[in-house]
Amino acid sequence: MPAPIELHRPEDAPRAAAALLAAFPQGRVFTFTGPMGVGKTTFIKALCAQLGVQGGMASPSFALVNEYRAGNGEPVYHFDLYRLNKPDELEGIGFTEYLDSGHYCFVEWPELGQGLYPPGTIEVRMQADAEGRRVVLAAGQRNQPVHHHP
Repeated sequence: MPAPIELHRPEDAPRAAAALLAAFPQGRVFTFTGPMGVGKTTFIKALCAQLGVQGGMASPSFALVNEYRAGNGEPVYHFDLYRLNKPDELEGIGFTEYLDSGHYCFVEWPELGQGLYPPGTIEVRMQADAEGRRVVLAAGQRNQPVHHHP
């Protein structure tokens, strides 16, 4: 279990993204939980940039999934499940096929997909501190405890 990765300001996102990818070099599916506005999309954009994705990256809030190209030409998938109401809607987009593709998949609001994530999925929990200024990222493999440090 790597130490929590702290993200104090948006400018820290590239360093934090590099640290997360280095901590889980075999990880391909990452889920992101945390309150609205904590910085999940900003952090995922930084992860994509670390992977060599070029150009504008938008939140997939209205598209459900955005596909980008990493520097090596491989696809990178960014999901936002916030607006989904039923797990059946995931079947309609072939969600598990994306997860099993071997490509990077970053999933915001992953709760609706419970039970669909493959072994080795990395769970990232984001939270603001009491003053609302600091975001702490704690990551661990899904189905294993995630340790939070005060």
